Amino acid sequence: MDSRHQRVKLNDGHFIPALGYGTYKPDEIPKTESLKGTKLAIDAGFHHIDTAYAYQVEEEVGQAIKSKIAEGRVKREDIFLTSKLWCTFLRPNMVQHNLKTSLNKLGLDYIDLYVIHYPVPMKPGEELFPTDEKGKTLFDTVDICATWEAMENCKDEGLAKSIGVSNFNRRQLEMILNKPGLKYKPVCNQVECHPYFNQSKLLDFCKSNDIILVAYGALGTQRDKKWVNQSSPAVLDDPVLCAMAKKYKRTPALIALRYQLQRGVVALAQSFKEKEIKENSQVMVGLWPSELFLIILHMYASLK
Repeated sequence: MDSRHQRVKLNDGHFIPALGYGTYKPDEIPKTESLKGTKLAIDAGFHHIDTAYAYQVEEEVGQAIKSKIAEGRVKREDIFLTSKLWCTFLRPNMVQHNLKTSLNKLGLDYIDLYVIHYPVPMKPGEELFPTDEKGKTLFDTVDICATWEAMENCKDEGLAKSIGVSNFNRRQLEMILNKPGLKYKPVCNQVECHPYFNQSKLLDFCKSNDIILVAYGALGTQRDKKWVNQSSPAVLDDPVLCAMAKKYKRTPALIALRYQLQRGVVALAQSFKEKEIKENSQVMVGLWPSELFLIILHMYASLK
C-alpha cells in the first residue's frame, strides 16, 4: 500500500487507488443519477471510478469525467477508470470490439483497467442476457484462456493499461496463471467482498500470486429482490459495525471500508447520495485504531 497517495501497486507496475467509486445502478434508478453521482464522487476526491459495459451507464460516466476535466478539477491521468468485458463478447475476435465500444461510449482513448466481467460465456447478440423462447439463458463455448490472450492484445495496443478479471474463483484463476505462453498475469480479481462474505481464502490465494483483490459490494449489496433474500441481515445494520462506528465516531460504512483497506483489499463504495459519497471519501482521514481490523476479523472468522 502506498500510504502517501493511498494507492496499491499492481503486478504490471501501475498503481490503483485503494478506494473507488462504483457506478452500478438498479434498473429503477435513472441514468442521470449515474452522471450526477460520478461528478459528486470526483468532487469528493474519488480518482478511481469503476464501471462496466453491462451497467449501461458508460456514456454518463464518461460525460462526468470529461466535465470535471473541462472544469480543471482533474486531469485524465488523475482518473483511474475501470470497465469490463461482458459475457456475450468473450469470443477472442469480439474482445477488442467490446472494449472499443466502451471507449466510444466513454468518449476516452484508453481505459486504465479492463477486466473480464464473468467467466461465463453467453451467445453473442444484442441482449445482455440472451435467452431462448422458453427464457433459458443461451450459453456459449469459449476457451477463457483464448479470451485472455485477446485481453493481452488490448494491453499491447494501449487500449487498456492494465487487464484483470472479475468473479473468478481459484480454479479459474489458475487456468490463466498456468496457461502456456502467458504474457501478463491478471492484475486483479474483482469479487463481492464485505464483512459477511470476507473471501479470506481467495484473498490469500490472490496475495500469493501478486493479484489484487478488488471488493465490490464492500458496503453490502444493493439487495436487489432478484438476487437477495430480503429477510437476510443488511451489513450496515450489523450491531458490531454500528457499535464500533459509535465508539470511534465514524459511520458503519467507513468501518466496513477501512476493514477492507487494512486487509490490502481495494474497496469500491457506491452511493448516489452526496452526503454518503463525501463521508465514504474520508476513509483515509484521521487516526484509526489498529484494533479495528482485528475486531472485525475475529468477529466474522466463522463466516469464511
